Amino acid sequence: MATIRASCPDCGDVELTTQDVKVRVCLDDDRGEYRFTCPICTMVVVKPAEHRTIDLLVASGVHMDTWTLPAELFETRSGRQISHDDILDFHRLLADESAIAEALASISDR
Repeated sequence: MATIRASCPDCGDVELTTQDVKVRVCLDDDRGEYRFTCPICTMVVVKPAEHRTIDLLVASGVHMDTWTLPAELFETRSGRQISHDDILDFHRLLADESAIAEALASISDR
């Protein structure tokens, strides 16, 4: 098992095994990153990685996952943007039990 040296922002350089590190690559935009839990402070560290780094990590035995961007990013947006006031109004409505009961009743009537 290969030893991998990485850097924790709080603890500095740490030594890891291939099982301690995970690589992720986005299939949509080809971005890559690696992550590990620091063995000293137990903080999860995520760092961007270039293809060369990803290739070296995978070649040494690190597991690689792929992912895609959420479909919502590609949806057409319409209507006005939600404002800070909209969020405050929504918060007030969530605290109003009669408004919630009314909304739920209107849904169940359909």
